[in-house]
Amino acid sequence: MSDPADPGRPRNRLADETSAYLRQHMHNPVDWHPWGREALELASREDKPLLVSIGYSACHWCHVMERESFEDPETAALMNRLFVNVKVDREERPDVDQIYMDTVVRLTGHGGWPLTVFCTPDGRPFYGGTYFPPVPRQGMPSFRQILTSVADAYRNQADAVRDTTLQILAALRAEPRGGGRAPGVETARQAATELLRSADPTFGGFGGGPKFPTPTNLDLLLAAQDALTGAARENALDHVVLTCREMAHRGLFDHVGGGFHRYCVDGRWEIPHFEKMLYDQGLLLRSYAEAWRRSGTSDEDLVWPIRETVAFLRREMTAEDGGFFASQDADSEGVEGKYYVWTPGEIEAVLGAERAEAFCGAYGVSDLGNFEHGTTQLAEHRRRGRATFAAERAELLAARAKRVPPATDTKRVASWNGYAISGLARAGSLLGDAGMIDDAVRAADFVLGRMRDDRGRLLRVFDAGRARVLGFLDDVAALLEACLDLHRAGAGARFFDAALELARDLCERFYDPQEEDLFLTPVDGERLIHRPRSDHDGATPQASALAALGLLRAASLSGRPELFRVAEAVIARHAGFLERAPHAFPTLARAALLAERGLSVAVVVGPAGDPATAALAERARRVLAPEDGVLVTEPGTAWPAGLDPAWIAGRGAIGGRPTAFVCRGSECSLPVHDPAGLAPLG
Repeated sequence: MSDPADPGRPRNRLADETSAYLRQHMHNPVDWHPWGREALELASREDKPLLVSIGYSACHWCHVMERESFEDPETAALMNRLFVNVKVDREERPDVDQIYMDTVVRLTGHGGWPLTVFCTPDGRPFYGGTYFPPVPRQGMPSFRQILTSVADAYRNQADAVRDTTLQILAALRAEPRGGGRAPGVETARQAATELLRSADPTFGGFGGGPKFPTPTNLDLLLAAQDALTGAARENALDHVVLTCREMAHRGLFDHVGGGFHRYCVDGRWEIPHFEKMLYDQGLLLRSYAEAWRRSGTSDEDLVWPIRETVAFLRREMTAEDGGFFASQDADSEGVEGKYYVWTPGEIEAVLGAERAEAFCGAYGVSDLGNFEHGTTQLAEHRRRGRATFAAERAELLAARAKRVPPATDTKRVASWNGYAISGLARAGSLLGDAGMIDDAVRAADFVLGRMRDDRGRLLRVFDAGRARVLGFLDDVAALLEACLDLHRAGAGARFFDAALELARDLCERFYDPQEEDLFLTPVDGERLIHRPRSDHDGATPQASALAALGLLRAASLSGRPELFRVAEAVIARHAGFLERAPHAFPTLARAALLAERGLSVAVVVGPAGDPATAALAERARRVLAPEDGVLVTEPGTAWPAGLDPAWIAGRGAIGGRPTAFVCRGSECSLPVHDPAGLAPLG
């Protein structure tokens, strides 16, 4: 098959796929197959093992292994002769990725991408690893050596291969049951304490390099403010604020264009791994907004990263027809970071000598550089206020736009859009920025309207004009939280209706009452060798824990006990993990905290157009925790059908004036007319 756009370059069958990652490999001489029945049936007919290669479009080392091995004709010929070769986009198929990632972690003690797994024709894994070099290096065999050794084992050691697959499957399916004491407030307190033991007191974050932003850890420390007291509470908040400031001022943040890179290779947040992922932007918007709220709503160093990240999302990551793109690559013109880094001469050419000298001094740009070939990744060393070099940054952005940009993966992932919607809704609500909420509404309308099948089930990806791949637990859980956050931000009752629909879907299609647990795949999804459970906290929240948080919120606002029961069962199912290592499960620890603490709900009753009603609602959204509810209703109008009528029973506009009540369970505050008097219950 040849490429009509380039007749001289042959194409393989991945040219017919919509995935940007798969299409990156369409010119490889490897006879790639997408994941599916066709590849497994071919492997069975030809009695060849499967070589399953998993990655994603913005993965730097995936590109490296492609250049070194998959584009090499001799290596490709060996792969084609010995294996049926399957390419998987982990962002489209997290279920396949999780099964094989769990396998490799169990076999080698570590994981990562590219992920390379060898399987029997029916998909049962028996060997795997991550990146393999083209020649032996640092004790690692070459990729070709791996290929010949694995193929030889499959042909000549069939019994050993079969025994290995059985052992791996048994290990994958062995999920210890819960146990121990019921988790709750004390669990969150212990998790926060353990996290702070690995905190970097100088540069923020946790541990040394490579250093990741870990918003799930930050969110736990923020939520634990409701569980900690005294110095411990102050230390937790101080560390979150320090981390947010250092991440934004240093090289993790794109000072010219806005937005956060994936992680830094060092412990000082100086040199990033340059790809930008949508999920990082959405999750960090939430963390920064809540850190700003918890620390007194006066720290501008927590606000400008929000506004500049939102500007980046609007400029570079928003699709015309709705929703947000998935990621931007680390490489441009085949060189990592080339688009982002600067030399003094390049800056002088844009700003002129005098302004360039001041800018280079503030952002650490020197002839030696801090990156490759004398280039510098900008980091704000002299912190003179964000407005000081705003004009210079804008001019550099315009100049940078003339460079060859990194590729953008334009697929839209439901869960990642959910994180972005939540981040925009929470930040916009706290900052009083209606434009951010409008952005969130538009993205939510796209996902809810365009990313469903004919049965109304959420689909995971929208790419090349169509939605496909049945949604996973993280997709439904993230969109549940997004709809709840939009409703809390005042975007309308229709988002609570959507949240209830998603909550019911979680319970019906992802929850197993015998196991008392949520699974990553729905009961009506594709049958694989193993039905994986939720992932763990990492770059994104643990899906089952995020689902439990959403179910607790939806249950409290709707009064539906069946949602409570599922959430509480899931938390109890994992109680043993929380007891042994609470800090390793920060999202689950947050869910346990919320389950014991309960939601606070502010009920605001007043005319919709009255500024006093808006002021009470704005105050409630600012002083209550992000999972707490804010319900606004107009006297004389019907109470929304999905909400529990108990919240409004006996509560009205006292004396005809807009009035607010703050309740938790059966306990409520006295009616409040003055926003300054509205406060959380103790």
